[in-house]
Amino acid sequence: MLSKNIETFLSCDNSYQESNIVLFGAPFDSTTSFRPGTRFASKVMRSESFGLETYSPYQDKDLEDICVFDGGDLELCFGNTETALQQIENFTADLLKDHKIPLMIGGEHLVTLGAVRAVAKCHPDLHIVHFDAHADLREDYLGAKLSHATVIHRCWDLVGDDRIFQFGIRSGDRSEFLWGSTHVQTQRFNFDGLEQVIAQLEGKPVYFTIDLDVLDPSVFPGTGTPEAGGVTFMELLQAILTVSKCQIVGCDINELSPIYDQSGVSTAVACKVLRELLLAISA
Repeated sequence: MLSKNIETFLSCDNSYQESNIVLFGAPFDSTTSFRPGTRFASKVMRSESFGLETYSPYQDKDLEDICVFDGGDLELCFGNTETALQQIENFTADLLKDHKIPLMIGGEHLVTLGAVRAVAKCHPDLHIVHFDAHADLREDYLGAKLSHATVIHRCWDLVGDDRIFQFGIRSGDRSEFLWGSTHVQTQRFNFDGLEQVIAQLEGKPVYFTIDLDVLDPSVFPGTGTPEAGGVTFMELLQAILTVSKCQIVGCDINELSPIYDQSGVSTAVACKVLRELLLAISA
């Protein structure tokens, strides 16, 4: 007997009711300032994930032993950025009402704002841990306040000073670093000080956002704005395991643009990062 073909990310085929984590895609890249293509990330990751084992030798955990529901991709409005963000916010809010942990696959980094809007309403004491090559702290980009280059500033609008902790940052306007020095905590180039920050955040709700271009382009070339001088996969993995000690109430990974790496290596890396993140936050 044939059944309907529904493609999910590797082993994330549990029912909604039994799952604590809900995975979903936000295929949106309308404000990308350099090279578009991140809208294809979630679909490609689902397709390519079956080249990966469910078992993680790093954590000695298996996706077969946890319950994750893959809710598919949101159908977002490409003609109106605010509408797309509202769609993401509404979907995330529904998940939070059902006591699920939302895990979003972008898409450009601006999609994070839609999810953070919903999570901040649910958790007024929200803190944000941000891994990225770029500060994303501009007040506007070419006059637009809603951009992947402004997303963390827009998140600051919601949570305020001393609630955002950035790591791996190695690119941005001088004005971004100057503004950020009095409003957010930024660790340039690496993850130094992460353990101390996580200790400070014990018991506090945390939204965790990973822009995959925090990785060095030698590891992850398939992104719209590659920046030399990034971290290694193992450094990122260890940092994810460190952040997983927090009370994570929402998270995302973003900025894979598969078309810029025809070898498929970047997609394979993104899939492995997602597997490890799922296993880390499931504990």
